[in-house]
Amino acid sequence: MIIKSPNLNVTECNHCGLPVPRGLLNAAREEQFCCSGCETAWQLIHGNGLEAFYRMAAPDAKAIGFVESGGNDRFLGFDEEIFQNKYVTEVTPIISKAELALEGMHCPACIWLIEKLPAIVPGVVQATVNWSRRTVTVQWKPEVVQLSEVASVLNQLGYPPTPLRENSNRKRWQHENRKHLTRIGIAAACAGNNMVISAALYLGMFSHMTAGMSQMLRVASGIVGLVSLLWPGRTFLTSAFASLRTRTPHMDLPIALALFVGTAAGVVNVIRGAGEIYFDSLSVLIFLLLIGRWFQFRQQAKANDAVELMHQLTPQTTRRIVDGKAVETLVDLIEAGDLLQIECGDVFPADGNIVKFETEVDESILTGESAPVRKDVCNKVYAGTSNLGSTVLMEATDVGHETRLGAIVDLVEKASESRPKIVQWANRIGGYFVVAVIILATLTFLWWCSADISIAIDRCTALLIVACPCALALATPLTIAVALGGAAKERIIVKSGDVLQSLKKPGMIWLDKTGTLTAGNMKVAHWHGSTKSLSLVATLESRSSHPVARAIIEYCRERLTDESDIFTWSVLTNLRRVQKVKNHPGLGMSGVIDDVEVAVGNRSLLSQLNIEPSKPQSQIEQKIIDRGGSPCWIAVDRKVVAIAEPADQLRPEAKSAVEALKARGWRIGILSGDHQEVVDRVAVRLGIESEFAIGGATPEQKLAIVEKFAVPASTGSTSTFPFNEHRGSAKGGSVVMVGDGVNDSAALAASTVGIAVKESAEASLSAAPVYLADSGLDPILKLMNMSDSTARTMRLNLAVSVAYNIGFATLAFLGHISPLVAAILMPLSSLSVVAISLTAGRTAKEPSS
Repeated sequence: MIIKSPNLNVTECNHCGLPVPRGLLNAAREEQFCCSGCETAWQLIHGNGLEAFYRMAAPDAKAIGFVESGGNDRFLGFDEEIFQNKYVTEVTPIISKAELALEGMHCPACIWLIEKLPAIVPGVVQATVNWSRRTVTVQWKPEVVQLSEVASVLNQLGYPPTPLRENSNRKRWQHENRKHLTRIGIAAACAGNNMVISAALYLGMFSHMTAGMSQMLRVASGIVGLVSLLWPGRTFLTSAFASLRTRTPHMDLPIALALFVGTAAGVVNVIRGAGEIYFDSLSVLIFLLLIGRWFQFRQQAKANDAVELMHQLTPQTTRRIVDGKAVETLVDLIEAGDLLQIECGDVFPADGNIVKFETEVDESILTGESAPVRKDVCNKVYAGTSNLGSTVLMEATDVGHETRLGAIVDLVEKASESRPKIVQWANRIGGYFVVAVIILATLTFLWWCSADISIAIDRCTALLIVACPCALALATPLTIAVALGGAAKERIIVKSGDVLQSLKKPGMIWLDKTGTLTAGNMKVAHWHGSTKSLSLVATLESRSSHPVARAIIEYCRERLTDESDIFTWSVLTNLRRVQKVKNHPGLGMSGVIDDVEVAVGNRSLLSQLNIEPSKPQSQIEQKIIDRGGSPCWIAVDRKVVAIAEPADQLRPEAKSAVEALKARGWRIGILSGDHQEVVDRVAVRLGIESEFAIGGATPEQKLAIVEKFAVPASTGSTSTFPFNEHRGSAKGGSVVMVGDGVNDSAALAASTVGIAVKESAEASLSAAPVYLADSGLDPILKLMNMSDSTARTMRLNLAVSVAYNIGFATLAFLGHISPLVAAILMPLSSLSVVAISLTAGRTAKEPSS
């Protein structure tokens, strides 16, 4: 059935609902498809009686679109021994299991279809979708079907599978999380049973319970209490023993002492058959303490997960040359020495050397510089960088963690594990509190011994429990962990909690221009000349991934879709006859489109093709150069018809964000290696003082400027600085440097807070404690808001903790708090700190415009 769109006079694909190109319409059949992939998926679904998929799919959602059909050649690597050992586990001797990441899932109908895999592929036992992770866990019989065949069917259905990369850190965190939850579960069971026993004992006091029954319940409470102490509570005892062995005061020491004294007193009273036994309170105490620690662990785990996003910067598959043929294979299976074919637009999967052909490479992820770099034979290329020119052959030299990008990931992970100074300070203060609590508990015991030994034990136990400074120890690190987790959700990776402290006092912010104040991607600012050949230009440029080519394509798309109501963009650009397309690395593109010669590139390309522009066109070229731009020539049939002026546009939120930072008391400056005139124009538009708009700065000059502002005026530093009238204008506040290139790394390291922005250089990442995964100034404003809110939360937490410890320790010493009441109050203090700390997770507020 041919489906007509209600809005456009086009035929929709029976499978995905997208428009069917005119060249693919087949009047002889009822069903119409936009590509062979959709046709294959449709046939596969109907051939297995799964037509219900189309009724279940959301009406406003595409079913599955633009999926390549074909065999399982690209998935043969799934059957290799290296892959099987890494990603496949054995459920039973005849059933294997693997978890695969899937693309294209968008609604419950997708889940339904994927989980029908056993009905489609003989040998598949079970397919379970994890919607939140966009994965499927497949169980199959290797003797009946290979994993590559299963993957091929998933691909034909429109859900291309890739192996789920599990980082070792993620596995470690998952293992630790299971241990935490196991301890909490056992502690909860012990606490619940002991509370039931305690309720029976208390009710028995008013219902004339026999002494034998009462003693049996007391013994049962003691057994459950000992299980709670020696199993989930062992973590506190182990930590306390290590504290004594190393002679280092630790927060767990008074907790362990309180648990030990309370348990010893309870056991003695069980044996005596009289007195308070405490086991119910101690079991609840262990449970609540473990809950608090799990909350802290989870927030730290969330911050750690954000760092793992960097592991996704390399592709999952690549093309390896085997017996002279390019065979698609998994990146995890390539080794040093393999010959790889990297096509235009692909990301390099490994470090290596070009062995054939030449191209241009976008290395901005490593260098921060957006200009493509020409690569000839024997030149080095790096994993994570993008091939913008022609197809090349490379020999892999370093793979996985051995690559330059792998070293960056390792660097960020190690830096993120460092302990903030403020947490170390809180731990030192907590250590003094531990010693003070133990001394006070000893004095309490000695003071009340003269009255009665049982009273002395009660008072000492109550004080150890209620005055344990675990809330104080929990306050700062938990607040920091929650804040860093909240920042990670906003794609702001903060490697050290010290950053939050440093940003409290406004000072000076130096901003790099590209990617922060400007969009970081090229746009055609002006088009000088005829627009009649836009579709020809777009067709040619669509064969390139160069930033300038993408800018020209976007400009052509906007103009053509505005001017045309009949032909779609795909018809205008994809259904033309394209011949003799040639990429000229560093110069541009040329080719023949529908028998028309088209060339797009710089002046050198015109010279190479013997095309001479007119005098007025040369004058336009000079004006563009004077503005700091780079003219791009458009020639049709060996005659210049237009000049495009690509430029990096100012970000739309830049002006309001700069004003918001100024309102917070920060002074703003631009510190860039771009031409001074370009920087001046940006500064004027943003309202930044001309004295702080510095262009053409070398790495040494950037370092000198940042150091000058970081040095207090009274030190009398003599380092060279061109703006002496602003000497010390930061007034002791923080000096923030925002950058991305290698030339920024020294300044980032010298600043109070260095911020590396999206796609920064390796040196920048190592020097900066903050990484922004999104470009622009909004993430910086979010970071400022987070710093303010975190500081308020920490002050409130410390105030609550100190007031609690001093107040209730005094009451316990005076005998106004029993061990039972202390056991209730102690976890309540920790829970209050947890509750207050969780507000730090809402610190990354949206910046006000």
